[in-house]
Order: sequence, then C-alpha cells, then structure tokens
Amino acid sequence: MQRDTLEQALFETLNIRFDQIDARITQWMANYGLTLLRVSVGIVFFWFGALKLMPGLSPAEGLIRESLPFLPMGLFIPFLGLWEMAIGLGYISGRFMRITILLMMFQMLGAASPLVLNPEAVWNAFPFALTLEGQYIIKNTVLISAAMVIGGTVRGGKLIADPDAPKEQA
Repeated sequence: MQRDTLEQALFETLNIRFDQIDARITQWMANYGLTLLRVSVGIVFFWFGALKLMPGLSPAEGLIRESLPFLPMGLFIPFLGLWEMAIGLGYISGRFMRITILLMMFQMLGAASPLVLNPEAVWNAFPFALTLEGQYIIKNTVLISAAMVIGGTVRGGKLIADPDAPKEQA
C-alpha cells in the first residue's frame, strides 16, 4: 500500500515537473516562433532570388524557361530574382509586411503557373506522382501558410502560449 502511494507521489511530481517544462518551452515558442518563421521565410526568398541573378545557378531557371517561353528570359529571370530578394528583405526586416505579403502572393501565382502552363514538367502521373519540379511548386503551400500566420500579426496580434493564463501587465 505504501509503495503504491510512493509511486503515485513520484508520478504526480514528475507530471508537475513535465508540465512546468512544457509550459516554458511553449512560452519560448510563442515568444520567438513568429520571428523565427518570418526571418526563415525571408532567408529562403532572398537566397532563391539571389540565385536567379547568377545565370545557371537557380534550380528553378529551367522550369521558368520551359513554362514561360513567351517572356524575355534575359530580363524576366533577373527581375524575378530582384522581386524575390525584395520579398526576402521585407520578411527579414519585418518592415512593410503588408506589401511584402502582397508581393509574395503575386509571386506565388507565378510560381504555381507551371501546374497549368507546363503540367508535363510537374506530374509523372496525375494527380499523385509529382516530379521534383512539382514537389518544388507544391511545397509553396507551406510558404503561403507561413505568410498567412505572419500576416495575422500585422495589426499587433501575437501567439499566446496559454490563453487561460493571467495576462501580463504591459
């Protein structure tokens, strides 16, 4: 009987300690997660844009050329690279977020255009087997979702680790 009580007390102590650690980790994620998300999205856009300024380095260059043959690639690819770098700088700096997200959404429409304009480059077997290029396009849904989360904070919104916790005095 006493052993059961000791085991139960130990279990409760461990459970309380786990809950305290979990609360700290959750609070840390709420405090820093949006900033890390914003900066990491910015790095991706800036980096991929910079690659477009160096002919032959962007893995997307071939797909762009195949999907949009009616555009002057000598001008369009560097323009797209600068556009993406501007998006990246917007995210990294955290400034002009509404414009940054708008620019990104227009860029995402273009990035998704091979789904319609060049489907043979996207699908091995429609609708499930994507090519590597198709996977590159579909992963953009994660970036779009990230933009929506970040956009949900442009008016001062925040992530709250525990909505039932007492509010801190500002």
